[in-house]
Amino acid sequence: MVLSQQKPQDAAKNPPAPQQMPPQVRILQMMNAYRLAQSISVAAKLGIADLLTQPQSITALAQATATHEQSLYRLLRVLASFDIFTEDENGLFHLTPRGALLQSNISNSLRDYAIVVGEKWHWRMWGGILHSIKTGEPAFDHLFGMEFQEYYQQNPEVAKNFDGAMVSALAMTDVAILANYDFTAFERVVDIGTGSQGDGKLIASILKNNPSQQGVYFDTPTRIEQVKRLIEVTELSDRTQLVTGDVFQSFPPGGDLYIIKNLIHDYDDDRAIAILKNCRQAIATHGKLLLIEMVIPPGNEPSLGKILDVEALLMSRGAIERTQEQYQQLLAAAGFQLTNIISSRSPMSIIESIPT
Repeated sequence: MVLSQQKPQDAAKNPPAPQQMPPQVRILQMMNAYRLAQSISVAAKLGIADLLTQPQSITALAQATATHEQSLYRLLRVLASFDIFTEDENGLFHLTPRGALLQSNISNSLRDYAIVVGEKWHWRMWGGILHSIKTGEPAFDHLFGMEFQEYYQQNPEVAKNFDGAMVSALAMTDVAILANYDFTAFERVVDIGTGSQGDGKLIASILKNNPSQQGVYFDTPTRIEQVKRLIEVTELSDRTQLVTGDVFQSFPPGGDLYIIKNLIHDYDDDRAIAILKNCRQAIATHGKLLLIEMVIPPGNEPSLGKILDVEALLMSRGAIERTQEQYQQLLAAAGFQLTNIISSRSPMSIIESIPT
């Protein structure tokens, strides 16, 4: 079947835009996306990006990573075609801005996230998607005989990689929040940590930018100890109160701004409302609540949140990414009125509400 009248050499120089591709070519590309994800993950595990601070030959890269030279070249050639690395006319590989995000020693690194995407447990979970679609139950529980949280606790290496992936993925969110919301009007800011994903960097950045503010960081005892070191290093101990507790029991009282990041989507409506009601009891009457979550757009608009919503279905009972209407209903049930949704240069949005 002839798909194009272009000459082969012209097609190579001027590939058609995605919207101009025949539908069979576009869907073939989509179906092969999992292969690219695994290729990126392997490059992240091997630390290729860390080795490319200077251009390197494939021989040097293979020696440094203890890999088969020709096979490594075939992998990097694929990734170079997606502008993750580039190969020059002398056969040296270079880092690109995309590939730089796979470095391990930068603040906005996505290396840990890339590694988790390629882990066997993650692939096995997605292999069970049909079970979830048929039953509405998590494929993870069905395949592993336990909930993900139990598996996480029993496998320290999995926990370490997963924590790193979540922290790195959320780092861009903190930057976007700081750039898109004005925190100057608040006197006491309460940052609700999220257990394995909380690192205290958001509250530290807010307080650094607003010297007259007081802050509270609320999280599990284990995470509090780690955040304590950050608060001391940033010289914010005199303005930051560290509180341990459980979001299902109570919140630190008296804040005029509460921030709950990447947490509510982990729970079904009943448990999410229980958390939000505890926040409603603690918040000042003139206070505001910010939920930092993905918001599913309406209609057929492409969205990372729509893909991760399916992952939530596979991974954890009750977890769900919600639409604006669903968040509005959730907040109303807990005694809040949704006032604004602010998009950001990250997959997350800022969902602002006030007590009713």
